[in-house]
Parts: sequence; structure tokens; C-alpha cells
Amino acid sequence: MNNKYEAVIGLEVHAQLKTQTKIFCNCSIAFGSEPNTQVCAVCLGLPGALPVLNKMALNLAIKAGLALNCSIANTTKFDRKNYFYPDLPKGYQISQFDKPICYNGHLVIDDKKIRIKRAHLEEDAGKLVHAGAARLHGSQYSLVDFNRSGVPLLEIVSEPDINSAEEARKYLTELRNILRYIDVCDGNLEEGSFRCDANVSIRLKGSQDLNTRVEIKNMNSFKSVKNAIESEIERQIEVNQSAGKINQETRLYDEATGKTHVMRSKEEANDYRYFPEPDLVPNEISHAFINEIKASLPVLPVQLRQKYVNEFNLAYDDAYVITEDKQLIEFFENILDQKINPKMASNLLLGPTIAYLKENKLELNQTKLKIDHFKDLVDSLESAKISFTAAKQVLNKAIETGDSVNNIVDSLGLSQISDIDTLKKYVLELMEKYPSQLQEYRSGKTKLRGFFQGELMKATKGKANPQVLNKLLDENLN
Repeated sequence: MNNKYEAVIGLEVHAQLKTQTKIFCNCSIAFGSEPNTQVCAVCLGLPGALPVLNKMALNLAIKAGLALNCSIANTTKFDRKNYFYPDLPKGYQISQFDKPICYNGHLVIDDKKIRIKRAHLEEDAGKLVHAGAARLHGSQYSLVDFNRSGVPLLEIVSEPDINSAEEARKYLTELRNILRYIDVCDGNLEEGSFRCDANVSIRLKGSQDLNTRVEIKNMNSFKSVKNAIESEIERQIEVNQSAGKINQETRLYDEATGKTHVMRSKEEANDYRYFPEPDLVPNEISHAFINEIKASLPVLPVQLRQKYVNEFNLAYDDAYVITEDKQLIEFFENILDQKINPKMASNLLLGPTIAYLKENKLELNQTKLKIDHFKDLVDSLESAKISFTAAKQVLNKAIETGDSVNNIVDSLGLSQISDIDTLKKYVLELMEKYPSQLQEYRSGKTKLRGFFQGELMKATKGKANPQVLNKLLDENLN
């Protein structure tokens, strides 16, 4: 990005709440059902059908707001957001306008506070399925599936406090991690249960102006969000430098070209003609009810991070990786409960374990790995029974088979040689085998120490205890 400019970015996230039914009716929200099989008079917007608020959706919204450091409104209401689109059966969306349920929150990203303006409840629209091969481009017709219509969403709107695409990616990652950890949203980008739109503008560095912004849609991964924002920043800089005009519009991001292109002009709030939803009464939320939900919140990832760094001396980056995943958090908390060496355990968890999971596209709970495996592995490392290299092999085998550490070590012959007399014999035999290299080492070519060390590891098939071996080399080479 041109150093004269800085980006000003605000993000709007739609997080699907983990209820069993839709926000205003009893239809299921299960993903993947046949089109139009999870619908009723309410979510189809048929005349005379009245909405009834799903209490679980309200609870989850408050829970999310508290986890995001938001204030919770004591009185909140629903509004009609009027616009026409084929997959919006009523011709309006039930949302919240001037009295959102959550407001004035924040997340801290790299010691910078990103403010959250509001988080409000609303219903999702349906889905258009474009079908039929057209002669030139696109499709011949569109079909509409209303299964998603009425699914409960929490729209989380940040202030324009984000100044780079990478900062936006980190904010989204942290937000998703929190919502998943507190069991409010499953965060599944592929199924559309965590979606993001970005509002992007640029300004001269040092300026406090908020210039014309462009909304970007059609981003289906955090990488896509980052790439789309970077592309749009560069486009706006080029327009600005050529004395062009930035139009307030909605643009789509094209993965194939890496560019954004115009979708439509952007609506203002008054275009939606908001007015209070007459079929839903305002909600009065007591302090006692809010405190009850607050008490149900677990210790949040940011707090766990601080604990791992301050109490267990983990590196911040290691603590961050652990707290990115709910399953890793739960596994590591069990490690701490069992009084297993946290530093050594985290090395095993963040190195070979995560590498295996990524390579095999598995979640931790899809493997046969148990806390006992980690306890026995760490004991074996601390007693020098096996090397860290051998521990990786044992860990992979334990993940695959669930067999005990001792059985795996014995079956693979991975026990480490730590006996001094046995290793000394190897050292003396090596010196007899390479007398010229020994003479060169003693005459000042100390780099040959690595040669002797490597040959000894070969001779012992990698089983030599490195600490004992190094001590014996120091005693006998000089």
C-alpha cells in the first residue's frame, strides 16, 4: 500500500446462533436438508402468521455480547427493515435498528482496542440457487430455497478502527474463536454460519476524515477477506491518484481475478424505511437475568492466554495457538489438571500433534489421543527413556492406534541409550575407526565435532541420549 495513505476498515459479521429452531418459529435450522422442507407460514411470510421470539436466541445474543465486552440493553425491540429481494418472502426483514440488544463492546488485537458498535438480532433471508446453463454467461433461471429464511443471526458491527487487511483477519479470527468457545456459533464458514462484509475506505495518513466507503461481499474465508480488502485498498488508491471518484457501492470479490467489481449502489439507512415491528413487543431484560448469563460464561481465551504466559511460562505465540481451538484448550486444561509439565506438553501438542491433525484433516476429538498418552510421553522424556525425535513417532502411533506409550516404545524399539559404559564403548570405537579426523580435531578443526556426533547417532540408530553423548565426546575428544 502507498505510504501516503491508510485504510479505514469496519467489519460486519453475521454469526448464526446455535439454536435448534428459527428465531420466530419452530422450524428446524439443520443444515443440508432438501430445499423448502424446513418452512412454515411464519418463515414464509404468509398473511396472518405471527412471529414469536425464540428465547434461546435472546440468551445466546446476550452471552455473546458479554463475551465481547458489550453493554446489554435493558430494553430492546425489533424493527422492520424494508427492501425487496426474491429470497425475502415478506418484503422486509425483522431486525433491530435504534435499540440493539448489545452495544459499546470491544476486542483487543495486538494491544489495540477494536471497538464494537453494536451486536443485534435479526432473521436470515432465504437462498437463491442459480441454475440452467446459459448460452453465454451465468444461468437461465433462479430457484429459491426458504430453509434458511428465519434462521437466527447476530450481526456484529465494528467501528472503523481497523487499518489493515491483516488486522481485519486477526479480528475475525479472534471473534470466531470466542463465539465458538462459548458455544454461541459453530463458526462454519463453508456452511455460511459465520459470514463477513467489509466496509473499506482510504485517507491520507494523519487525517481523521472518514471518506466514502465501499462495502465488499462474497468472501468465504479469512484469507479471502484479507485478499479482498488488500485488492480494494489498492483500487481506491489508484482511483484517488488519477483524480477519480470513489462511489458508495457494494462490490463483490472475485477469487479468480483477485479483484472486486460493482454489484449495486449502496443503500443508506433511510432507504430501508425502518419502523418498529408491530407484531413483537419490546423486551425488558433485567440485571438479574444478565448476571445469570454472565455467571455461565467460561474463562475466555484472552484470559487463558494470560494464564498460560504468566503462570506456566509459555511463549505468547504458543498460548495463542492453543486458545484458537476449543478442543486444544480443553485438552491443555486437562494436561494442567494432571500436573503434567506444561512446557514440554505444549511442545508436543503444538508441534507433532497439530502437524498430524493438519496433514490428515482431523479434529483432535476424531483421534485416539488421550491425556494418559501425554502423561507417559512427558515422563519418558523427563526420565530420558526416549528422545524428542522418538516421542514424535510414539505420538503419531498413539493418535492412530490408541495403544499405550510403553507398548509403542517397545514395539518400535525406541528406548534411548543412556548407560554411560555402553555409550563410551561406541565413542572409543569411533575414535579408533577415524584416527585422522581425531587428529585434525585435536589440532584445531573443532567443526569435526559435528561429524563425530553424527556418526555416533548413526551407530546407535538415533537412540543415544544426546546429553550423555555430548559429555562423553567432550571427555574423550580432547
